[in-house]
Amino acid sequence: MKKTVLNQLHHQAGARMVEFGGWEMPVQYAGVIAEHMAVREAAGLFDVSHMGEIEVSGPQAFDFLQYATTNDVAGLVDGQVQYTALCYPSGGVVDDLTLYRFAADNYLLCVNAANIDKDFAWLQSLLADSDFSDLRLINRSAEYAQIALQGPLSESILAELTDTDPGTIKYYHFAEGEVAGIPTIISRTGYTGEDGFECYCPAAEGVSLWQALMDAGTPSGLVPTGLGARDTLRLEKAYALYGHEITAEILPLEARLAWIVKLNKGDFVGRRALLEAKEAGLKRKLIGLKLTEPGVPRESYPVLCDGCEVGYVSSGTMSPCLRQGIALVLVEAEIADGTQPLQIGIRKRHVAAERVKLPFV
Repeated sequence: MKKTVLNQLHHQAGARMVEFGGWEMPVQYAGVIAEHMAVREAAGLFDVSHMGEIEVSGPQAFDFLQYATTNDVAGLVDGQVQYTALCYPSGGVVDDLTLYRFAADNYLLCVNAANIDKDFAWLQSLLADSDFSDLRLINRSAEYAQIALQGPLSESILAELTDTDPGTIKYYHFAEGEVAGIPTIISRTGYTGEDGFECYCPAAEGVSLWQALMDAGTPSGLVPTGLGARDTLRLEKAYALYGHEITAEILPLEARLAWIVKLNKGDFVGRRALLEAKEAGLKRKLIGLKLTEPGVPRESYPVLCDGCEVGYVSSGTMSPCLRQGIALVLVEAEIADGTQPLQIGIRKRHVAAERVKLPFV
């Protein structure tokens, strides 16, 4: 298994380590619920150095990214971040990612850890099959450590360590500066639904940055946080996870991601299939369910209506904030748009669930 530069720190902190996307990562330290609530109420620190970074630069970088991604890159200015996706010609998702604009000819893509090699190869294949010759595509994943500081106290904690006023960085924007004397890309983004920052620094400085943030934030309640709470936090906010809500077989339009698919921006990979699916009417849609009886919904559990299976759970958990079972489910479009009572099959029980407006929290 691959290891991030912070791996030894996690072991020293007593984290329970698991395999995730080919990496050995901390799933929890003190416990998922405690870490989850710390992020909602104070702050949590995540090692996300397993994520990938791919640089796209050169005179044709903008045109290439407009063709390769679903969102409209034309809407970006320097220092802005965009959530977007790579799609196959079939309309299915290669990966979801964040796109950073440093200049009109210089961008950085942050991609999911398990998809780094696949994404890079996909972009290379698009480059080989196109007229974009004046372009540089570089996998810089090994060069960065990425640490996410998330929670309502994130700004005040970060402000102690940098001359770059974090209060001036807007949501989904970034600045280049120093944190604890370490060159850092300070991005006001995250995957928890709370205010927070994702800090990219040279890999060799990752341990120092982590320790500086922990030293500054511990008096305010900052705790190290693992993948377990990362998942419950994103699920309460109904954020998509690759391999669950979006896959090569699931269209972004089906997964509540139509807002990052700009069909009117011009041609891009997957546009024709997505346009045809929209015009024909989607066959299935993602909705949120909350259990009204005891139980914990899990991935792949069936969703039932009048005793018939009409879909499945893409992600489910016991919400630490709501103390109820919650689930994102992909169901037949007619069911998604209807009002029929639904249940989730949990072992041999059909557990009643109610439709909820997302996000859950």
